Amino acid sequence: MIYGGQAIGQLESGKKAMVWGGLPGETVEIQLTKKKSSYVEGIVIKVLEPSEQRILPRDPESYLSTSPWQIMDFASEQHYKAALIEEAFELHDIVLPQPISVYSDDVEYHYRNKVEFSWYGDTIDGVETLDLAFFRRGSKGKIVVYDSALLPESIMQTAVAIRDKLRELSVDARKLKTLLIRCDSRGNTTWQLYVKDRPCEFADELIKTPLSAQGGEVIYSDPRSPASVITERLTEVGDIVLTDTVLGVPFRYATEGFFQVNLAVYEQALKDMRQWIEPGKSVVDMYSGVGSIGLTIGGDDVTLVEVNEHAVREMRRNIKALGREGQATAVLAASEKALDYIDSEAIIIVDPPRAGLHDDVIAKLLETAPARIVYLSCNPATQARDVAKLATKYGIRHHQAYNFFPRTPHIENLVVLDLV
Repeated sequence: MIYGGQAIGQLESGKKAMVWGGLPGETVEIQLTKKKSSYVEGIVIKVLEPSEQRILPRDPESYLSTSPWQIMDFASEQHYKAALIEEAFELHDIVLPQPISVYSDDVEYHYRNKVEFSWYGDTIDGVETLDLAFFRRGSKGKIVVYDSALLPESIMQTAVAIRDKLRELSVDARKLKTLLIRCDSRGNTTWQLYVKDRPCEFADELIKTPLSAQGGEVIYSDPRSPASVITERLTEVGDIVLTDTVLGVPFRYATEGFFQVNLAVYEQALKDMRQWIEPGKSVVDMYSGVGSIGLTIGGDDVTLVEVNEHAVREMRRNIKALGREGQATAVLAASEKALDYIDSEAIIIVDPPRAGLHDDVIAKLLETAPARIVYLSCNPATQARDVAKLATKYGIRHHQAYNFFPRTPHIENLVVLDLV
């Protein structure tokens, strides 16, 4: 298995093949999706000689779109994730000081509290159809979705109810962009339907429909952008903000905002991180989202830096609701534009996006040399790169991996760096 989630194999010609849906040791037939001079990419269409690790996927039609590691037993998934972390650090000549372990709460399915559906429409016997869909991996095509093993029942119930109402209203799939749904740990759901036209002639009828959801919105999203960006909020119903507790601390977060999708495993990561936060020391939490790290384990003097205005809006509400105005400071800025907050006397927590730390942040850390950096990453490849750059002054004191996203190749990894 290689970083990104594919299996790497070899064609009869000797050319390398990066393959979705295959496992090490197997002989398979593939459909080519990309040809390069030195390698090809493809998707398995037939397994000729299966691996002993292979199991039947829960979502045989759509697993490649959402969770391509449904095809292996869970022990193998844990093994490959540890191996990929080791390879990422070895690439930068870093030997991790302890054996790599991957924490899991052993919940493999129905853990994901957020999903974004696309839409698919067709004409069958003169009748227009409308279905929820995911994009096919390796192509621009779509696959119709009726269920997903990753999602809680409440999310699928809300999705199906909205689909059925749009069918009743004879809405054309070409008018729709995506459907975003989130749920809290109690199963309450909120939804956002992104549409391509304004005004939207069916918006009022949709929100009048009794749904089991806590709240929802119809949002116009500029069709010139492929992403579901909020151009204009057209109408809403109910309460569109969710609330969850993290280590006993309540947090509000918007449907479109950033919040962890696997709270049970996230709480374990926070407990582990908290052991490395010295009582009485100031803390700077960079890339802080709605503040779920800094406001739970950051102590009584924490600065939270975040670039997303929606997340900062909720963070400030959270600070006020918790009565933490004198203890926690929210800063709306990109981390690389908030370097003055990196203090040599503070413990620095970083939880960057997949691209890793900005070079200016790394330079500032090396310049100010805080005694400890607590680095949680959703991409061990860029984390290893960043740790290598910091290695002139820092050594790895502790590390621990977490399976935030079972049945997918994604890995979360914690590294604690101390001055050497």
